[in-house]
Amino acid sequence: MLVDSPPEQRAVPAPAPPTRQAVRALGLLLSVAILLLVAMASIAIGAKALSPDQVWHGLFHDTGTYGDVVVDERVARTCLGLLAGAALGLSGAVLQALTRNPLADPGLLGINAGASAAVVTATAYFGVTSLTGYVWFAFLGAAVVGALVWFLGGSRGATPVRLALAGTAISAALYGYIQAVMIMDDAALGKMRFWTVGSLASATHSTIMQVLPFLAVGMLLALGLARPLNAVAMGDDTARALGANLGRTRALAMLAATMLCGAATAACGPIVFVGLMVPHVVRSFTGPDLRWILPYATVLSPVLLVGADILGRVVARPSELQVGIVTAIIGGPVFIFLVRRRRTAQL
Repeated sequence: MLVDSPPEQRAVPAPAPPTRQAVRALGLLLSVAILLLVAMASIAIGAKALSPDQVWHGLFHDTGTYGDVVVDERVARTCLGLLAGAALGLSGAVLQALTRNPLADPGLLGINAGASAAVVTATAYFGVTSLTGYVWFAFLGAAVVGALVWFLGGSRGATPVRLALAGTAISAALYGYIQAVMIMDDAALGKMRFWTVGSLASATHSTIMQVLPFLAVGMLLALGLARPLNAVAMGDDTARALGANLGRTRALAMLAATMLCGAATAACGPIVFVGLMVPHVVRSFTGPDLRWILPYATVLSPVLLVGADILGRVVARPSELQVGIVTAIIGGPVFIFLVRRRRTAQL
């Protein structure tokens, strides 16, 4: 005959540990909260010191000086920083999966070089002087180079190695052309010196609206490629066994990366290391699943870019340090660390 043990002696089942999916989802929500805090800090902090009360009145009440500084300048550059950061991080994650190279970034396939070469050409030979004009030339240059890399890499038969080699060769040629034009044309050099280092300082609502359609389509396309890119990352034979269409997936991935990186570069200039660092860091705690890497990169990359922009405004007051310089200063040591860690892991 079985007798129940006294209530105080019964074993209490341990609470079930949270699943990895739940932890990832919670981490993504926390990342969104951090992004909102950084965005608010970007509006509140600038090269021109304003009190919280002045920032509040500039946002909601004042149409004078404070409104001009807060709404027309800080809100616009914060919005552009959020969009450009998300685009660079997402394109970097897509290209790392496409090339199966965790140290790849949007510059690897020559997209930055194509946009820069087009802007230099527009400035030196077509007399384009406004940011509005730069946007379309930069996007056209990025698109042309993206298509050329895809063609030289073998089109539907493209492999990660071919794409990387084609992008590196075209980048080297275009950067040589850029330097030659800028050396021979002092006017072009003067007009381009801020754009070529990458900056959010010239952000306007008009610029944002011009690049927004390309960024929106590119983000939706990239996020929708998570599953097929997971298959591609396992190798061509495995991807085919899983039913993935390699040619279509690579073509769409190239298109998404070109739209994202081209639009971001057009609006801000070539900003380095964001597309390299964030996806690589994200992969360390999400694992190789692109269904999580892509959303995390979309949220955390703007944190890095806007945070670097805030730092650039603070360290050089009353002037400011361009965000492209700050990300390069931060990214250089991080890149060396990543390369050394990868080399150590392979030994």
